Amino acid sequence: MRLVKCCPVAFFFMVAGTGTVSLGQSFGVELQNTLMPASGGMGGVSIARPQDLTSSMNANPASLTQFRGTQFIFGGGWAEPTFNVTQTSNVPVVGPDPFIEPFSGKSTAPGTPLGNIGITQDLSELGLPATVGLGFITTAGVAADFRHIPESGGTNAGLVVFNMPVALGLDLTDRWSVGTSMSMGIASFDGPFVGAGGMTADYALRGTIGSNYSLTDFTTLGGYYQTAQSFSFENAFILNPGVGQTSVDVDMDLPQNVGIGLANTALMDGRLLLGVDLVYKLWDDADLYQAIYDNQWVVQTGAQLTVNRYRFRAGYVWAENPIDQTPGPSLGGVIQPGDLAAVRYSQGLMAVTNQHRISFGVGIVDFLPGIDMNLMGGGMFRDTEQLGNSTTSSVASYWIGTGLTWRFGRGACCGKTLAPDSWSTAN
Repeated sequence: MRLVKCCPVAFFFMVAGTGTVSLGQSFGVELQNTLMPASGGMGGVSIARPQDLTSSMNANPASLTQFRGTQFIFGGGWAEPTFNVTQTSNVPVVGPDPFIEPFSGKSTAPGTPLGNIGITQDLSELGLPATVGLGFITTAGVAADFRHIPESGGTNAGLVVFNMPVALGLDLTDRWSVGTSMSMGIASFDGPFVGAGGMTADYALRGTIGSNYSLTDFTTLGGYYQTAQSFSFENAFILNPGVGQTSVDVDMDLPQNVGIGLANTALMDGRLLLGVDLVYKLWDDADLYQAIYDNQWVVQTGAQLTVNRYRFRAGYVWAENPIDQTPGPSLGGVIQPGDLAAVRYSQGLMAVTNQHRISFGVGIVDFLPGIDMNLMGGGMFRDTEQLGNSTTSSVASYWIGTGLTWRFGRGACCGKTLAPDSWSTAN
């Protein structure tokens, strides 16, 4: 983590500002395919047999080979959080007032629109057992705003991250596929205080490698490793604006992810797809967030029942509470002027501690000729977290989304056995 010409107080509020992306449906600050048009209805399950193109590109690129012909998806969603903070003691701040005073209130930031677009093309016409994909995917994004509460010191911040992956999946055998992707991330960060910060952008790369193996005709095992995505927001925060002002550069990583997934269609003559994904998020190695979160386990489970042209979906997710319960008096090695009270307040601004989430969805094949439609929605149950003696946060959210998939070309109607949206009798 880099701190340039900055006192600990300023650094503390940069940490607090970036954490606001976590107020929607997320794990730490990442969405993890929970808002994709089809996979979102299954709790985000998508490592072994994803049910939409963008889920494949955003997780395990080896699964791209399950999509045949030319396919294009246009999807979008809306995440609406309810975020409340109660602070019962003074916290030192950078600004016209020396402290954030005790307050209790609800963030007035609106919900977040999320877009997910992708296109895949299999290369069978060239004699290659491969599929390539391009996408535009929302990785994280929301905002928190407590400026209507004078005692909050003008707390207001936001972060949005988009990724543009280029992915390749390759069939090595009839049962084994591998894949890789490289994604360019675009992040925009807005500091937490009017007059001291402003919208700052940065770009960063992220790589993924993955593999899928069909253990039987009904069971697929998949896994992937995803690198960290390291952003550096230059001059993101201005301390003492005017003569003698100094600026702060803030480094922030989206974490390394390791995932493994299992999918099975042995029941109900292949019409019932069951899947489970296990993801481990390495927050302890991520710049900025290593001071707030511990490493985190996420378990995503989902089911899809096929009835003629319809796909009925449901999912349940359990996510480990990532908050570091013994953070010490510093953030990233910087001693805080408010000691543990300041550390706990910053954790409260990013405390997505909700362990239980549910989702539902429906898909219609050939909603229009050659066009499939998917609808999904879900909710994250309210959870209240006490952070130290003086900070309490409460978070709940719901989300909805939809997407249309266009299928073109030879093979678009009859992909590999058990492939997503295929017309095979096994589905």
